[in-house]
Amino acid sequence: MIFETVVITVDADGSPHIAPMGIREEDDLVLLAPFRPSTTLNNLVGTGAAVVNLTDDVRIIAGCLTGRREWPTRAATRIRGRVLEQTLAHRELEVERMEDDGVRPKFYCREVYAANHWSFQGFNRAQAAVVEGAILVSRLHMLPAEKIDTELAYLRIAIEKTAGAREQEAWGWLLERIAEYRADVS
Repeated sequence: MIFETVVITVDADGSPHIAPMGIREEDDLVLLAPFRPSTTLNNLVGTGAAVVNLTDDVRIIAGCLTGRREWPTRAATRIRGRVLEQTLAHRELEVERMEDDGVRPKFYCREVYAANHWSFQGFNRAQAAVVEGAILVSRLHMLPAEKIDTELAYLRIAIEKTAGAREQEAWGWLLERIAEYRADVS
């Protein structure tokens, strides 16, 4: 099973890099598999640490995919890292081992600290739609326009029926990014 999260790594200077990332668990370890090349990959190699944030603020996920990477953070508790201020929970990880790969190296990480900050209020279909829309945006270069349009039309139903202000803002960012991409490739 893949869980959609927001992963924060830091560079040598301690500057955070915030990135949406699906994570898995294998044998009591958290598996991170960033694509090559990426800042997340470089930071994992350089520091051997990451923070997995569990958030229901889908603006962070959509924002990272649309050039909005500045979100408030605070220092992690046990590792050299950063935690999202607006996270429901977070997990601080240290890399135990890496399996190299030309496309997507795997980092097997041990949890060294975890905390719950707020309770989960329940599922919102618009939040799920934004996450799915963000995944589409991350694959604009790989998917045909018709596929993207079909998926967006279906996802728009959940946005129209159940979105709050955060979800509407995030959805708007995704639609802007798609329009920009299409203008650039035309």
